[in-house]
Amino acid sequence: MNFLVTGGAGFIGSHVCERLLQMGHAVWALDDLNSFYSPAIKQQNVRVLQTLAKPFTFVQGDITDRSAVDEVFSETQFDQMIHLAARAGVRPSLADPAIYQRVNVEGTVNLLEAARNRSVKKVTIGSSSSVYGVNSKVPFSEEDPILAPISPYAASKLACEALGHVYHHIYKMDVVMLRFFTVYGPRQRPDLAIHKFAQLISAGKPVPVFGDGSTARDYTYVSDTVDGIIAATQKEFRYEVFNLGESQTVKLSYLIELLEKALGKKAVIDRQPLQPGDVPITFANIDKARRMLGYNPRVPIEQGIPKFVEWFLAANKA
Repeated sequence: MNFLVTGGAGFIGSHVCERLLQMGHAVWALDDLNSFYSPAIKQQNVRVLQTLAKPFTFVQGDITDRSAVDEVFSETQFDQMIHLAARAGVRPSLADPAIYQRVNVEGTVNLLEAARNRSVKKVTIGSSSSVYGVNSKVPFSEEDPILAPISPYAASKLACEALGHVYHHIYKMDVVMLRFFTVYGPRQRPDLAIHKFAQLISAGKPVPVFGDGSTARDYTYVSDTVDGIIAATQKEFRYEVFNLGESQTVKLSYLIELLEKALGKKAVIDRQPLQPGDVPITFANIDKARRMLGYNPRVPIEQGIPKFVEWFLAANKA
């Protein structure tokens, strides 16, 4: 099959491209290589994909540019699109909410329109556990009401889910929304907590801890997330939403302990007040994904952190 992967030079996107190529598919990665974090990191991800000597094409382009998106679709007839391109992160979205709506919402409309016009019937879209907001009921279920996001990022992802439903309802496109829960692993973005903490601990610099360390996240190793994404492409679902998490909660204090152990170095903790937009806990109910996708996460945090640190140390030695 011909797959278009938006955000294909990024953390999750590059892993998805790699898996698709290994499965024998032809892959086009669309990415604007923006400066949200160093473009050199994304360029290195592209080079890794190019060394696989598989049918891989990289296209640099901005999904908010409708003509650029249309050009990509006019040059190749795609069988499926996996849409992962987005402005990510809760705290950065508070500083610049407009760009989050422009990229995540307007960009998604551009892609869905292009897919509709070129008869791409199956689309898989990355959403986020952030859409649950401060959810008093745990674990979070796809059936929970999600009408109270608490950050511009979460609001933009909620809008994307609504758009996915619109394009299914009106144009009969097969659309799957995947709510990711704190994905980590090799190639993780440097702004994300695990990568950032590893850098700070290694350098002997203070690690900012917001709150008392009791906030908890459902950390999901990237290979498990990719398993779920690939499963979503394997059959038709009409319109469905799935949680892709580990379904285990890890307190921030325990995460830091695991990093200390893997790095062989103690962290210097810098206590900070809780940040606006942050939620106290994320915890995925994955019963639906298990049942309908055959999703079965296999890498617990105690295995995943050493695997990440092994990559981190090698990457920083290079």
